[in-house]
Amino acid sequence: MRHKLSSVDPSKKWSGPLREYDLVKEIVVAVVVVGFLALSLAALFSSPDEKALTMQSWSIQAPADFVQTAASELAGTTTSASYGPPYNNNGSGQNIGPINPAKISGITIPIDPAKSFVIEPLAIEPDSTTKSAIAVWSLASSKQEITWASAYSDALTKDGKALALADPTGAYGPVPTLVTALYSMAQSGALDGALTTSDTTLPTNFTKPLLFLADSGTYFPDKAAAQHLSGDQWGVMNETGSWPGQSWLWLYSLWYQIEPFKSSGNADILVMSLMGVLSLGLIFLPLLPIISRIPYWIPVHRLIWRKWYQRKS
Repeated sequence: MRHKLSSVDPSKKWSGPLREYDLVKEIVVAVVVVGFLALSLAALFSSPDEKALTMQSWSIQAPADFVQTAASELAGTTTSASYGPPYNNNGSGQNIGPINPAKISGITIPIDPAKSFVIEPLAIEPDSTTKSAIAVWSLASSKQEITWASAYSDALTKDGKALALADPTGAYGPVPTLVTALYSMAQSGALDGALTTSDTTLPTNFTKPLLFLADSGTYFPDKAAAQHLSGDQWGVMNETGSWPGQSWLWLYSLWYQIEPFKSSGNADILVMSLMGVLSLGLIFLPLLPIISRIPYWIPVHRLIWRKWYQRKS
């Protein structure tokens, strides 16, 4: 509310109870003007809002890749199957010298890809055919399961585009039925919900769908490359598309582009350790011998602040 008191001298000490103040103008500037600027700048310069990748979009856009990956999950030949801690004991994880943080932390998120990505989702509401296939799979030995799934995975890989293969000799066991059922479940969208709610009733844990997607042979890598997010595209410091991201991450991404980090299986822990050492060096820079004397030997700061030093002299 605006209170106009022409008889009041604003230079005099305020004795109350009223003083001229345009609250409406303040509200208009604070809310309307600033809000308009924020929305306008966000529309012009914000990064694009890309749709999330899902099991459904994967199965629709790259069905052959989805089916091949599902068969590979059953065969235990995917990346997540041999990842190691914190998911399983099938891999050693990364180490730097004798130190292996993954083994020290142990398995904190137990995941068996064949069971977690295929069998458990299918077991939620299986039809009679799928239920029988799950029973046959569950009663077989681990060796038999791998034999069936490996044979089917190899056959799918050889064909390249097949979504299902005939099995007149029964060499693939229940695998074709399981893979076909999972493919149908993914296309309906039910697989996304099954994977995110398998450990909790709230769909907030995306660990399983992310690991499943990361095992993709072409779909997920191609999507990343198209958005300039793969490792050799400096993806750590990029946003989607050609939009710049966190520029301060260039130093992290740099090491992945050069040897020996580029070809090392321990690149992540090596890069993080190196960055830790460099960060400590930056923190303790004033205390390092010789380094702390460089400003006295090469007084570049005096050139930058020459006007101040001229006034002091």
